[in-house]
Amino acid sequence: MKNSFANWQILGFIFTGISGVILHFLYELTEQNIFFAPFSAINESIWEHMKILFFPMFVFSFIEYRFIGKKHEKFPCYKLAGILIGLLLIPTIYYTYTGVTGLEAGWFNILIFYISSAIAYYAETQFFKKNSFPCKRPIVAFIILCLIAVLFIIFTFAQPDIPLFQDPQQI
Repeated sequence: MKNSFANWQILGFIFTGISGVILHFLYELTEQNIFFAPFSAINESIWEHMKILFFPMFVFSFIEYRFIGKKHEKFPCYKLAGILIGLLLIPTIYYTYTGVTGLEAGWFNILIFYISSAIAYYAETQFFKKNSFPCKRPIVAFIILCLIAVLFIIFTFAQPDIPLFQDPQQI
């Protein structure tokens, strides 16, 4: 059973990697169709890169839940923790490397996305294997994930004026 979860996590990483690339270019490829804006990158800001990690992981968690998640009470908590780890890694790695080097490289931004995704799925797998993750109310974890989704949508259209939301190519 534990190998099954690990296999699903590998599929999730692949799904997230492919979906993230599609979502990175979707808004531009659809000639800035507003329908795709809430889920795809509308610029090159760190926030938008976090969004293209979040939505594939969020969607895949529903797929995964249908097949194996129902059997595990803590499943929503594992997913919330993993997704939060991935989301926190993107700005942490980006601001660390740009702050230290003073440089920004497109290829490294892509690598950050994949590193963050891999670590997020790995963390979820470890939480599952150890089954020691504190989780008293899985429904709360699910609600928090849904609230994060809503925040991504809101901040797509009402971006705060802070660097996290600014396109570095337009600064």
